[in-house]
Amino acid sequence: MNGVEMQKVLVADDDAVNRDVLGELLMPEYTVLLARNGAQTLERALRHLPDLILLDVMMPDMDGYEVLRRLRAEPQTAHISVIFISGLDRPEDEASGLKMGASDYITKPFNQTVVMARVALHLQVVRQRRMLERLANIDGLTELANRRRFDEVYALEWQRARRSNRPLSLALLDIDAFKQYNDRYGHPAGDRALRAVARLAAGAMRRPADLAARYGGEEMVLLLPETGALEACQVVAQLREAVAALMITHEASSVAPVLTASVGGATLAPDDPGSAADLFEAADAELYRAKQAGRNRVAWRGLDACAVQ
Repeated sequence: MNGVEMQKVLVADDDAVNRDVLGELLMPEYTVLLARNGAQTLERALRHLPDLILLDVMMPDMDGYEVLRRLRAEPQTAHISVIFISGLDRPEDEASGLKMGASDYITKPFNQTVVMARVALHLQVVRQRRMLERLANIDGLTELANRRRFDEVYALEWQRARRSNRPLSLALLDIDAFKQYNDRYGHPAGDRALRAVARLAAGAMRRPADLAARYGGEEMVLLLPETGALEACQVVAQLREAVAALMITHEASSVAPVLTASVGGATLAPDDPGSAADLFEAADAELYRAKQAGRNRVAWRGLDACAVQ
């Protein structure tokens, strides 16, 4: 598929022959996962998050209707498209499945051409939906995550950190004297500078769960799950140095002859009683402290300094 990751289809059927036929039919074009009962379907759906599930209605331990109900009740699997495959061919059976949230309904014995056409159609819808979701979550200028996306991810990572008793670090980056930069060099130059800093911020996020987002204007927010204060502070200290190393001339700045950034951060400790809003406010307070201390520096709650490694 020319380097594009193949979409995943989970085939759930208690009949081994049906599983094998569908698996062999789909395998040339998709990554195929197989499940032989309801419990296995739920486990593999949660672990692999397939793009589409072909789900047999009549399974002995847990029928397809119950599997679908549980899929929809779990936030991580609620969005997965499901096509029912069933020997029940009455209109009311099909209507029942569709009312429960199934995307489509194919009756047995199934026609292989019809199965392939339906699968291709629904996976195209999945691709289009994800593209729209991505566009809705991206800042158009910097191509970082936008504030809406940050708010969603932050809420999830906060809850995850609380459940797992793992640290969560948050930093706010502000480009120093950016208004003066725009006034001196013009907004097109300001946009180019903002994009350059955004690329560095995105590159500093090295773990899959790390997130850099544009929070507003020249301010960016960096989210570092499962990262302690010292490590997170070192990451943003390297980022601050990288911004200065761009050597973008800024003659209107009172901080330095080149574009610079100030960063403030805070880390949620496992025994911290505060809220998500409290952590954000702490990072914002540290950003203010960095600016008051002369800008072009990092301030982190609980740390006197953090050396670049």
